[in-house]
Amino acid sequence: MAVERFHIGVADEILEDLKWRLKHTRWPEQLSDVSWERGTELTYLQSLVSYWQHQYDWREQEAKLNRFNQFRCNIDGIDIHFVHERGRGPNPLPLILTHGWPDSYLRYQSIIPLLTDPARYGGNPEDAFDVIVPSLPGFGFSGRPAQSGINNERVSELWVKLMTEELGYTRFGAAGGDLGSGVTRYLAFNHPELLTGIHLTDIGILRDLMNTPVSAELTEEELRYKRNAQEWIAQEGAYMSAQSTRPQTIAYGLTDSPVGLAAWLIEKFRAWSGCNGDLQRVFSMDELLTHIMLYWVTGTAGSAAHMYYENAHSLPPLGRIEVPAGIAIFRADVLQPPRKWAARNLNITRWTSIPRGGHFTAMEEPELFTEDIRAFYRTLRGGTDR
Repeated sequence: MAVERFHIGVADEILEDLKWRLKHTRWPEQLSDVSWERGTELTYLQSLVSYWQHQYDWREQEAKLNRFNQFRCNIDGIDIHFVHERGRGPNPLPLILTHGWPDSYLRYQSIIPLLTDPARYGGNPEDAFDVIVPSLPGFGFSGRPAQSGINNERVSELWVKLMTEELGYTRFGAAGGDLGSGVTRYLAFNHPELLTGIHLTDIGILRDLMNTPVSAELTEEELRYKRNAQEWIAQEGAYMSAQSTRPQTIAYGLTDSPVGLAAWLIEKFRAWSGCNGDLQRVFSMDELLTHIMLYWVTGTAGSAAHMYYENAHSLPPLGRIEVPAGIAIFRADVLQPPRKWAARNLNITRWTSIPRGGHFTAMEEPELFTEDIRAFYRTLRGGTDR
């Protein structure tokens, strides 16, 4: 189908069903001498669910989301939902931003106006971007793939068609974190002629890590990073193992129980952000619940999990990327890769250590994130159209 306007309008029946399920939750017990170390803490989750039942207003959040210019189009048989906001400046640079898991396209909602209209926020209009924020296939309001094979590389090919065939851009920038980092790197590797540059907030963990052998060529700093990453996977990677091996099994519980879904996602927002154990230091309950709601009302917890399976089983090798790359490392993110490690496979032209914030970069520190994006692309502008 051609690009069509999209308006979020969740059916009342879905919201009423949610209310019933929340009210009739069967709660597990929790050991009296443990807190978050064995998973999502019971008392916190009960307080979140109470807020969800009695104070959270989906219709209010829905209205806020509908302020963005949203669209859908069908590419290779998959409906792709995306935000497309035009920049206000003399020559806006097209920029596609790709989210990850357990977040959604809402990862970038706070920075969209900062990037599209910098002058309004005290910036230079010459730094304006046309911002495109798609939902990954199987996430939120994008369609759920009917068959296997949708991995980071396949998504990157969908993004090429979205940007060139559907939106008419011939050259653009790309940025992403988490799954979005992988999509962005495949985009740059396979289509360097289309990319002015790529901006990443992480460089991947599992595949890059396991494919790099321990050898005398690695520095002590790199060896320490590899050991730390292996330890992190052993201690924190249960979600990755489950979603990479048995996504269909966990899909039943995550699709049937809103509280189970919330527990599965909330733990990661706490562990991977810079909140220091206090979620409300960084995220409001409305913000967390709106992310959860995007998975719940669309029934996409299972289809999102399948992305991990595909990435673990069907991704082709990814070689060195020569497109200019900007790397922003947020201090509280889960792992801090050495620059030399990253430089093995990326043409790094900007490396920034951000003093605050964790894995959910644009959500946690939108101003710092925006300034790094602006600074990186400032030297790469020119030669774009539309």
